[in-house]
Amino acid sequence: MLELSGIIILGIIAQWFAWKFKIPAILPLILIGLLVGPLSTFISEDGTKWIEPVWNGVEGLFPGEKLFNFVSLSISIILFEGGLTLKKDEILNVGPSIVKLITLGSLVTFLGAGISTHFIFHLTWEISFLFSALIIVTGPTVIAPILRNIPLKKDVSAVLKWEGILIDPIGALVAVLVFEFISIEGGYDYSKDALIEFGKIVIIGLSIGFTSAYGLFYALKFKFIPHYLLNVITLASVLTVFVLSDLFAHESGLLAVVVMGMALGNMKIAELKEILYFKESLSVLLISILFILLAANMNIEDMLLLYRWETLVLFAIVVFVLRPIGVFLSTANSGLKLNEKLFISWVGPRGIVAAGIASLFGLKLIMLNVPGAQYITPLVFMIVLGTVLLNATTARLFAKAAGVFLKSSDGIIMIGASNFARLIASYLKKNGRRVVLIDSNVNNINKAKLLGLEAIEGNVYSDELLEDIELNDIGFLLALTGSAALNEYAIEKFTPIFGENGAFRIVSTDEMKEGSQKPNSKLFTHKDDFINLSEVVRDFPLVNEVVVTSEEHYKKLLKEINNELHAIPMFLKDLKGVIHIISSLDKSLKIENGDTLAYIGKTII
Repeated sequence: MLELSGIIILGIIAQWFAWKFKIPAILPLILIGLLVGPLSTFISEDGTKWIEPVWNGVEGLFPGEKLFNFVSLSISIILFEGGLTLKKDEILNVGPSIVKLITLGSLVTFLGAGISTHFIFHLTWEISFLFSALIIVTGPTVIAPILRNIPLKKDVSAVLKWEGILIDPIGALVAVLVFEFISIEGGYDYSKDALIEFGKIVIIGLSIGFTSAYGLFYALKFKFIPHYLLNVITLASVLTVFVLSDLFAHESGLLAVVVMGMALGNMKIAELKEILYFKESLSVLLISILFILLAANMNIEDMLLLYRWETLVLFAIVVFVLRPIGVFLSTANSGLKLNEKLFISWVGPRGIVAAGIASLFGLKLIMLNVPGAQYITPLVFMIVLGTVLLNATTARLFAKAAGVFLKSSDGIIMIGASNFARLIASYLKKNGRRVVLIDSNVNNINKAKLLGLEAIEGNVYSDELLEDIELNDIGFLLALTGSAALNEYAIEKFTPIFGENGAFRIVSTDEMKEGSQKPNSKLFTHKDDFINLSEVVRDFPLVNEVVVTSEEHYKKLLKEINNELHAIPMFLKDLKGVIHIISSLDKSLKIENGDTLAYIGKTII
């Protein structure tokens, strides 16, 4: 009982530590597992592990093959959750460079790492290519913490973000297929029989996966599942699919749950977000337990397998040769600059899916007495730990050295995508500023996208925005919703992340009536709340510009705009084209002849 509770407690501490210090969680999890597992044999009085995952006749948490069963079920849930995140529209909408990275780039790694492993470690072709299939996966859970605090151009961060998101389930699927072919071929004397059995596994995995996804979809659609049982029934369905598929065709369970997740994630299900949130929380708990167990299950003998110069050679080939080749081939004629391609080549940490599946496959192949199977888990763990440590410690320095580190964050994020927010965003975009609109209203988001604006359907009360590395170049925050409480909350929550250069909100109706003046938290003018702004934009849906000749002229224009036209001054564009946000209470703006005043409302005659 002490060991089980200790694993859960240590796992959650590792997750908190990773969140606090903005590092991938897999790093402290594996290090803790190694510490309480093989490394503890050097510290303990009797030379045994502090935590022994498998029963050895004296102690251990899981008797016989039970650890393997637990790992299998846990990985099936993690892969199902990964499959849910893969959207068909996302693949179609991302740029060709990202599509090439997850196809051509993965092929380069698969072939190059497989051939290198075979000749460097003298392993069989099957084991070598299983290893290479496992390390094509990067994953968002390791990319996001590394890049979260590095301000990059959107093009660069988008490539890394979407590569991680899309390659996660696709890479898992490739690894599963390679493993199944190896395990089937090992049990058959003739390649023809092995191929037939492999085809049987693929057909049954695909069939049960798709059928189960549609079965769950219709059960949800016709309200056969009560809301309070939604998540547990989904969990039970995943486990049922995994076990049922394995009964029909041995080793087809993982393929079935990945396909089920992918199919379900691309159906229009109102409850999908709730299912995904539950699965994410469950995955965090399982990952916390799983990686401490898997790392603790390794022995000193397993680690000594890699205590040789060939390990460094293989690591160098994977990281410094194959990754750059894959990136440069995939991004040819993409518009990315040489320094941006170099940075993308440098950042390629392997993550949770690779390590988890490697451990599972390693256990299975060792049980099947496949030659060289004992190398799978240590080799993949070496690549995972090595790439995560390398990127976590050097990504920021390399970004500065390569010249992709943004010196200033000039992007603007707007909370709210109402009619006047869209008008303001269009003006700013026209003047060369990056603007991102955030709204929970789908209609507002769709209207913004029709205008060619970058818009994200999101909830400011969740932490999804904080995890989005595509927003690393944001430095201004505008809270423009009709809810005073929401605007206040957005300013308080997001200012440290997105408002380093300025955070502004609309004055509330009560503050406007009271006439209170708080210069640090207002946008535009203390005279105009959400209703006034909406009415002005409704009557005059355009942004006017007028050239300012002097500071006196500027003050005169402001008076005329505010009092006579009931228009709303918004921005001042200086001679360099830089846009400044105007607050009627801001006295720091310096006016020069030739500056342009932008405002919403009736045109000055």
